[in-house]
Amino acid sequence: MTDGYEVPGATATVSLSAVVARVTALADRLGVTHAEVFDTGRLSVACGVPEPVVRALLSGRPEGEPDVQARFLQRLDLLRRTRLKPNGRKYTQQEIADGAGMSRQQAGALLNGDRRPTMEHCDALQRFFRVHAGFLTAEDPEALAGALQRTEQELLQKLADREREAAAAAADPLERLLQDHGVRGIAWRAAQLPTDQHRDKVAEWLDMLLESVKRPES
Repeated sequence: MTDGYEVPGATATVSLSAVVARVTALADRLGVTHAEVFDTGRLSVACGVPEPVVRALLSGRPEGEPDVQARFLQRLDLLRRTRLKPNGRKYTQQEIADGAGMSRQQAGALLNGDRRPTMEHCDALQRFFRVHAGFLTAEDPEALAGALQRTEQELLQKLADREREAAAAAADPLERLLQDHGVRGIAWRAAQLPTDQHRDKVAEWLDMLLESVKRPES
């Protein structure tokens, strides 16, 4: 540890590449585009890493700001630009000071880079802007990996929901029919039949199917 900051290491880059691989595999499985899950603008806002650095890191290049003070100022500037008040305006220096429990002079020195922040300062500012612990201090690869891990959790939830729906459809003939063809598909197929008598048969069959499916009462 140095002045309350984490000492840079090589493990973050390894971790990032592993997370990128997992997110890529999940996106492919779900049919989600890579442009959506690796949206560099969204990821930059989520993790505080400048967008050009996000692009470089996703390309496998060893980018990032090594100086902890410069990194802190980058992240704090991004928070002030993207975490706004309900009226859409930036928080003032006094509002940040009051919310973080420090004097206006302290806040000003931190915002202007005239004072090196302690971990207590970082924790207070992170709570004020409602971001996760480490937002202001994590190395760029580590910060990006954290944002992608949250994307990974969202994709895993989507996959679990899809598998649950598929299991329910497999156990319910009506759900399976609707999943395979959809209401519009069934109606279109019925419309292709040559006579009203044939279409009546389809309606009769659907009525029988509905009668046979016993749904639990909600």
